[in-house]
Amino acid sequence: MTQTITSPNGTPISRYAFGTMQFGGTASERDSIEMFDACLAAGITHFDTAFLYTDGRSEEILGTLAAPNRDDLVIATKVGYRGGAGAENLRSQFDVSRKRLNMDHVDILYLHRFDAETPIEETLETFAKFKADGKISHVGLSNFAAWQVVKAAWAASKLDLTIDLLQPMYSLVKRQAEVEILPMCADLGILPATYSPLGGGLLTGKYSAQDAQGRLATDERYAARYDVDWMHRTAVQLSELAASRGLHPATLAAAWVAKHKAAPSPILSARNLAQLEPSLAATSFDMDDALYAGITALSQTPAPATDRLDEA
Repeated sequence: MTQTITSPNGTPISRYAFGTMQFGGTASERDSIEMFDACLAAGITHFDTAFLYTDGRSEEILGTLAAPNRDDLVIATKVGYRGGAGAENLRSQFDVSRKRLNMDHVDILYLHRFDAETPIEETLETFAKFKADGKISHVGLSNFAAWQVVKAAWAASKLDLTIDLLQPMYSLVKRQAEVEILPMCADLGILPATYSPLGGGLLTGKYSAQDAQGRLATDERYAARYDVDWMHRTAVQLSELAASRGLHPATLAAAWVAKHKAAPSPILSARNLAQLEPSLAATSFDMDDALYAGITALSQTPAPATDRLDEA
């Protein structure tokens, strides 16, 4: 990484993160408390939320839960998914986020998605002001293409600012990040905090049952994202491999993401503790090279970025 990311008292950012997108939504307040406590017990110090998650309840619940251990934790939120990346919108949303979190300072602030209508310089000048005012320590980007990150990093360098984290989607069934995003992160010293390591729940194996409940069954966006035959075959094969080793497929799916040579930080998430526990098991699971290669072979490797395939 370009900079070492730590909590306010210098506690290092954990290898895995926990995403609170479901806090106050599909995760009740009690479930949220149980998952947060389990994450702390597993050594997770990095917690992620966003301005738009569950109409603000995610930030409110996370802020309350984090308060007793605030100085030990790395807290991240995101702004700009709606309303654009102009200065006024970013300031307005971040002010609301900090009030919900009950925090004057947030360790990581992400721009939630690329805004082609706003000059990136305006956006980054706003983030630079946040940092100069002591409101944030690190700048992150989410859902950016590699060229967009490089453009942002170039503009940031003129402001004595660095892009320290990137949130791309990455799992065994969504490997496009391997083509340019993860190599770019390694080259530029950006930490890839990757989301959806379980492929929206597909890699837990639960969707092999016809009456399975979850986002792939109830959310049209998730259903369309993973409604591909080979992805479902990969999920079945991963479940079979996990069963042969006495493990849960979610453990292997999350640990596989973390094993990539770019050292991603998988963002784990769930709606209750029972659902989270197999993913948390990945935090202490040591995946060897042979198992990593075997799991990798279960899915389709994306084509390289170059068009000179004969020389790749």
